[in-house]
Amino acid sequence: MLVAALTLFGCGCSSSSSDKTAASQPARAEVVSASSNPVAKYIELVGFRVMEKNAGKLHVEFGVVNHSEADIGDITLLVNLRASTAKPGEPPLVSFDAKVPSLGPEDLKQATVEVPTKLRAYELPDWQFLKADFQLIEPK
Repeated sequence: MLVAALTLFGCGCSSSSSDKTAASQPARAEVVSASSNPVAKYIELVGFRVMEKNAGKLHVEFGVVNHSEADIGDITLLVNLRASTAKPGEPPLVSFDAKVPSLGPEDLKQATVEVPTKLRAYELPDWQFLKADFQLIEPK
């Protein structure tokens, strides 16, 4: 009986502490790979920063991470940025191609692109409310 009570107590404590941990951590931009390319599962896009270069052009900076131990080389991505509240099927806020040269094993590279758009930077959600999905175009 004592063992059963301790087991139940242990189960109850761990779930409430994990709830507290999840609630205290900041939100992150969610990145989803929509590519069928087998290399895509090792790629992560992180740290999106969107600034307005001038009217009609957004300056987008982000990191591209290779989580594999293989040298992937040059890659080309089609990136879609959406609001984290976007419903399935809604068009992205912005879409763009990004080229990243020589992505080595467990490497992180910064990518910068200029994106023509009708949106102004202040019309986009803050970084923590953006999510990105991508397709790996190159290598095939």
